[in-house]
Amino acid sequence: MRPTLPLLAAALTSFAIADASAQGRQDAPLSPDLTRMLEAALASGNEAEVEVIAKYARTISPESTDAINALANRWKEERREEAVQRIRDATFWELVEGRIELGGFQTTGNTDNIGAHAILDVKREGLVWRHKLRGMIEYQESNGVPTREHYLFAYEPNYKISDRLYAYGAAQFESDRFFGYSSRYSTSLGVGYNAIRRPRLTLDLELGPAYRATDFTNSPDENNVAARGSLDLMWKATAGLTLTQNASAYLQSANSTVSSVSAINARLIGPLSGRFSYTVQYESDPPAGRQTTDTTSRASLVYQF
Repeated sequence: MRPTLPLLAAALTSFAIADASAQGRQDAPLSPDLTRMLEAALASGNEAEVEVIAKYARTISPESTDAINALANRWKEERREEAVQRIRDATFWELVEGRIELGGFQTTGNTDNIGAHAILDVKREGLVWRHKLRGMIEYQESNGVPTREHYLFAYEPNYKISDRLYAYGAAQFESDRFFGYSSRYSTSLGVGYNAIRRPRLTLDLELGPAYRATDFTNSPDENNVAARGSLDLMWKATAGLTLTQNASAYLQSANSTVSSVSAINARLIGPLSGRFSYTVQYESDPPAGRQTTDTTSRASLVYQF
């Protein structure tokens, strides 16, 4: 059984104090006991745990800072090289991961309501290219009359320019006649940046020009040049609890669109998790008789693969 973080920290304290008094100078080599303790943390494979132990070691034994950094950096470099090699050796489907989200409801009594939604998110991460595919279907009816019918399909390829910077392309199709349009096609090219990339926290930002063609149900069609921006935030609060915030905006002279999805994911068992999300979609100039803002709350079951 590998040592837990509290035990590692406690043992590291005693070893580091002994090492500091024994060495008493800058750039001192690690003592055998301190080396074994750091290597035990490295063996866990948990980068967050390694960062905590290394930081604690540098604080208690500052004269060994260079040796501690060298050990931790060598471990990180070896992990990166192993990850690159795994990608090179993997087949196409071995690099595909994603999730399937399903939810639904039914009420009887004073009103008979039924509703369901299905979402598919797929991503393939390669050395140079990243591909993302998304599909969503929502349907709801009340007393046998449809009250919501929304479809969305999107594809986004990313070309990695550097470790954090990438170029993206985006193509999206939407249909929501209850929001006033039978079809809307959106395309965009731009740049993205991994603003935050930590073991438990990531933030991706994208910005670029776009073109949208909208076929409204009761208004003339529109074709517009727009500016597109997006934000994807993910925070692993605990081992079993993850919070996400995804937002995007198409800003143009005619009807602009801003959408936001806030979600909490709780791991249940194995690849299954429960998800509660709240979606807000804003249309600045919807067709006559339509409201500018639409909100949807969802509770669903998610399967990760």
